[in-house]
Amino acid sequence: VQLQACGGGLVQPGGSLRLSCAVSGGTFTDYALAWFRQAPGKEREIVAALRWGGGRYAYADSVKGRFSISRDHVKNTVNLQMNSLNPEDTAVYYCAARIRWTTNWGTPGEYGYWGQGTEVTVSS
Repeated sequence: VQLQACGGGLVQPGGSLRLSCAVSGGTFTDYALAWFRQAPGKEREIVAALRWGGGRYAYADSVKGRFSISRDHVKNTVNLQMNSLNPEDTAVYYCAARIRWTTNWGTPGEYGYWGQGTEVTVSS
């Protein structure tokens, strides 16, 4: 499985940004696809996750109501729409995949496939 993330950049507080992750190299129906982030000096943390075949969506409490994860079966992408961004959202964002959705959807060590990071900076 190959993952290629893009869409990061500099945005002002209160602004929006959309990240996209191209997914290739496998059959993904039961896969969990997720976005994680890692800020300087902090551990990698879950942002949001979904089951590629549908029916499962999950968000970290810190982004609920502001971020939305979605999938595009035609383009084979997983997208993260980020609204109402604040400086605490500044981090390198990574997309990740695992072969099955489980209750451990938020644990980085459970994911075996990772894309390169894309940097998001929220600053005025």
